Amino acid sequence: MEIAIVVAVVVVALAFDYTNGFHDAANAIATSVSTRALTPRIALIMAAVMNFIGALLGQEVAKTVQGVITIDGVSANHGLVIVLAGLLGAITWNLITWYYGLPSSSSHALIGGLVGAGLAGGVTIEWSTIVEKVVIPMVASPIVGFSLAFAVMLSIMWIFRRRNPHKVFRGFRVAQTFSAAALALGHGLQDAQKTMGVIFLAVTTAGYYSADDESLPLWIVLAAATAISLGTYSGGWRIMRTLGRRIIHLDPARGFSAEAAGAAVLYTTAFVFHAPISTTHTITSAIMGAGATKRFSAVRWGVARSIVTAWVLTFPMAGLAAAVVYFVCRFIFQLP
Repeated sequence: MEIAIVVAVVVVALAFDYTNGFHDAANAIATSVSTRALTPRIALIMAAVMNFIGALLGQEVAKTVQGVITIDGVSANHGLVIVLAGLLGAITWNLITWYYGLPSSSSHALIGGLVGAGLAGGVTIEWSTIVEKVVIPMVASPIVGFSLAFAVMLSIMWIFRRRNPHKVFRGFRVAQTFSAAALALGHGLQDAQKTMGVIFLAVTTAGYYSADDESLPLWIVLAAATAISLGTYSGGWRIMRTLGRRIIHLDPARGFSAEAAGAAVLYTTAFVFHAPISTTHTITSAIMGAGATKRFSAVRWGVARSIVTAWVLTFPMAGLAAAVVYFVCRFIFQLP
């Protein structure tokens, strides 16, 4: 029974990683596609490759995710069911928001799912870790993304104020290839590690590895990297339309500013703060910041408001879905 649940958790975790890829594919490439810096197919291939490479560059975020809940006082099977329910709750919310084209956070869906399942299962929730590594970065990263993109775009406008706009935009279309690649690398660095953390939590709960191991097993790293890159390649066209055009119609310079700012925030939070932030929150706010340099009314704030609503709902709704799944799984596996 235990081996079967471990296999189920790993498979579902990789499925989550895959849905994370196609759900968040738009994050890295929507602006480049909307400005015609890259064709959709080339952009997806580039994003998939950079996602894979980014997933291999660190494990600090994975360790943070692993420490969100502490599974103690319950059997290994019970603990594994809690992890499984957390994943299924996150996937459920991801699919709902994907269907409606809302760029909600896969990261916060995963954390919310683990917390909801953990509360239902009666295990220890590490609230200090959640506040320090999840809640504070959740609030701060969109503000920093908006402000940084706004500042970068203002600098570009001042530096190139006397240059021919058509030549400038042509140059920034080329530059967007690099900024989109950097953002995709940051997406892999952040989001693939979250799945690694959950899988490692499952195998340590089952006793196959020690939670104190310095590095994650190579098979976990490669499996998560492959799943997210395949998911990215499958694309996320609904959300791409929301980010690329419905918030604001971007020109190449503003697209570059948004991508560069988003990438900077992702790298800083991963390498310095080890915080699992939302790539969706970061790039969406950066797009708004770059777009607001035209004029604040140029941003379609009604669309932005619906996106913010999805952000606010993600944590509790994924947690609620995970709690429901937990009780269903508990019945299926006949746990005491």
